[in-house]
Amino acid sequence: MDLQRLMSLTRKAIDEYRMISDDDHIAIGVSGGKDSLTLLCALAGLRRFYPHPFRLTAVTVDLGYPQAAEALQPIRELCGSLEVPYYVVPSEIASVVFDIRRESNPCSLCAKLRKGAFNTAARELGCNKVAYAHHKDDLVETMLLSLIYESRFFCFSPVTYLDRMDLTVIRPMMYVEESEVIGFQKANQLPVFHNPCPADGNTRRAYVKDLVRRLTKENPGAKDRFFSAILNGNIPGWPEKTEIVRHNRQNL
Repeated sequence: MDLQRLMSLTRKAIDEYRMISDDDHIAIGVSGGKDSLTLLCALAGLRRFYPHPFRLTAVTVDLGYPQAAEALQPIRELCGSLEVPYYVVPSEIASVVFDIRRESNPCSLCAKLRKGAFNTAARELGCNKVAYAHHKDDLVETMLLSLIYESRFFCFSPVTYLDRMDLTVIRPMMYVEESEVIGFQKANQLPVFHNPCPADGNTRRAYVKDLVRRLTKENPGAKDRFFSAILNGNIPGWPEKTEIVRHNRQNL
């Protein structure tokens, strides 16, 4: 996938769900993975010509693993080349999760602490919105996780207002396939910071990711139908698509 297609799919989500308004200051959560680095490139590219001017700031929450500062230097350089300010938030989250709490389900606590640190930093930096790098596959997997383990049809919303933090969460890559993210990352040699977490790859989400892969192989188009079910599922909290944008797209 090239930058043009990435920006096109990203703008589709932004326009249809009214994710960006004039003078927004958006914090991008940069974990160092392929998804967040791709989102960084997409929004930095869109910023040049999007009709509603906005600012970007990239934020990484350092979980406290050794050699993080050295590993994050290429990301700092990428942000510099894109003219996006970059901030690293130090933390001891890894130690809290694995050494102190010794969580049997470490991902849940880690995600909660990481998001809390990121959102707090975003507010301190003067941002009014935060951008998460969830892609199409993430939405499908989240829906299936809810069905299998929570007995409900649910998926996180493209736009969510966090009243306690006075922040709006946006997910501009919701129409981008994970395979396209991988292609973009490889084509542009983005400096991926490989996850040192000992629980990486041994989670319920990893199981569901493999399940979606198998279901789609046995039933071609299954993942796309899952995604359509999410978009058309009247999930509580989901905003309506912008009717004007939908009408304009039909007449392009």
